[in-house]
Amino acid sequence: MQLITWNIQRARGPEGRTDLNRAVAYVRRLADFDVLCLQEVSSGFTDLPGCDGSDQFQGLAARLPGYNAFACLSTDTLHPSGARRMFGNMIFSRYPVLQVFRHSLPWPADPGVMSMQRVALEVTLDTPLGLLRVTNTHLEYFSAVQRKSQVERLRELHREAVCQARSERPGDHTAGPFCAVPRAAAGLLVGDCNYLPGSEEHLRMQAPFDEPIFPYCDVWQTVHQGRPHAPTVGLHDKSADRSPPFTFDFAYVTQDIAQRVHGVKVDASCNGSAHQPILVELA
Repeated sequence: MQLITWNIQRARGPEGRTDLNRAVAYVRRLADFDVLCLQEVSSGFTDLPGCDGSDQFQGLAARLPGYNAFACLSTDTLHPSGARRMFGNMIFSRYPVLQVFRHSLPWPADPGVMSMQRVALEVTLDTPLGLLRVTNTHLEYFSAVQRKSQVERLRELHREAVCQARSERPGDHTAGPFCAVPRAAAGLLVGDCNYLPGSEEHLRMQAPFDEPIFPYCDVWQTVHQGRPHAPTVGLHDKSADRSPPFTFDFAYVTQDIAQRVHGVKVDASCNGSAHQPILVELA
């Protein structure tokens, strides 16, 4: 199984122009992926640099036939023109998608700090490796208070999923909305986390639970033990005030399937966004 996660930043390239064809070509070149997790997909925004307001959710789905496409909106607002303005995440999967959850993450007030609503898109996939839960998220950039709260919520969602996977629901739930669709215990969590390796949030995401629940493990550290994370941001920044490249994008896997991780790499050549795609391979 090959999974790619990438903050496409509206598919805006170094020349400032958005180009979905280029973004799709990049990920196809990286791998014949089975699952694709994207952050910062937009629709209706003409005031973001490079954006023409087109519906990128539909545009990406049209360019990726053969994949099941799912979206989760962090922003859905009304423009004075009457158009909807939308911003969020997408997951594309070749595998059957048994269940989808769209989670709004905590957004506690943090006066004086710019921020926006954040979300996590969760799917349960029926894969050759068994049932697998994939969660695609994008955490708050400006507010540490909100970002830490969002990490705690993602941990709670993982705990909830594992407990549900281990429990049988009573009654006849063979049809209708009460139908008992499985929610996988084993899973991956990927996305733009907006924190650095070794930060408080990075360590907390991997912290053990008080209950017998397998925690998340950083895939890079699992595969490349002792090696610093490859940078995922700023590799192609040519501005005069640029900072050294750094890592904000992560992939985590639950400890019970960590031995299935066959490889992970950051595609440093891609310049279709300020972020670099990450490829995770499970076997």
